[in-house]
Amino acid sequence: MSRISNSLALARSSWAVLKADKELMLLPVISGAASLIVAASFLIPIIAAGVSDLGGATLALMLIMYFVLAYITIFFNAALISAANERLEGGDPTVGSAIRGAARRAGKILPWALLSAVVSVILRAIEERVGLVGKIVIAIVGMAWTVVTFLVLPIIVVEGASAGRALKKSGRLVRSTWGENLAGHIGLGIVGFLLFIPAIVLVVAGVVSAGTGVGGVAIALGVLWGIIVVIVMTALTGIYQTALYHFAVAGHVPSDYFDSRVMGSAFHTRRSRRRR
Repeated sequence: MSRISNSLALARSSWAVLKADKELMLLPVISGAASLIVAASFLIPIIAAGVSDLGGATLALMLIMYFVLAYITIFFNAALISAANERLEGGDPTVGSAIRGAARRAGKILPWALLSAVVSVILRAIEERVGLVGKIVIAIVGMAWTVVTFLVLPIIVVEGASAGRALKKSGRLVRSTWGENLAGHIGLGIVGFLLFIPAIVLVVAGVVSAGTGVGGVAIALGVLWGIIVVIVMTALTGIYQTALYHFAVAGHVPSDYFDSRVMGSAFHTRRSRRRR
């Protein structure tokens, strides 16, 4: 129970930071809008040309689109992290300062976006070609990749490190500082699940009432609520990543938003376990 309590406390701390800078929720919105525009600019010509025969040119365009979309997502996640870092260090971030912070690392974000896209494509390609056991193994590998790389973007944004150096440092911090206990992930996961329940209920109610005006309204409200939840959870994840980076590197989080004692109890280090 204490781990769950700590997990929820970390989620509440992330929420406190977001409440101080509500405008930062615009960053996932801008990211989503930009992604839709880019996807449309690639897919409309491909569909107009006919997709019955996926030739080399079409596949190349699809891969380029996948990379560009990955870069957009990672760029705006970097902007969120830049803003969260500014707030935790006593500043007052804006959407503009967040984007400028990410833009200063644009060149270093590029290779990380490329590597992330390549890994995602490879894992997805393997998953489509294996059975149930293989899919489970690939899912575990994907989760491990997410854990090991969780601090890569904060390291790039805050320190200006290269993608390779950030990847090595992220893996080292995972192994030596907070091990396998990603309590914040659990807390954010619980919060996200609870917030998403109303969206599911509304959509299901709308489907059951299909053909009526009420059903359409319920589905629309459910979809809208789901989008809002995704936006909020994306912002909270960026804030949590930044706080965890500071704790992993320095043993505490700047400002009073995060209680270092809660962070310390949530992430028992392997080093401390050896001392017992």
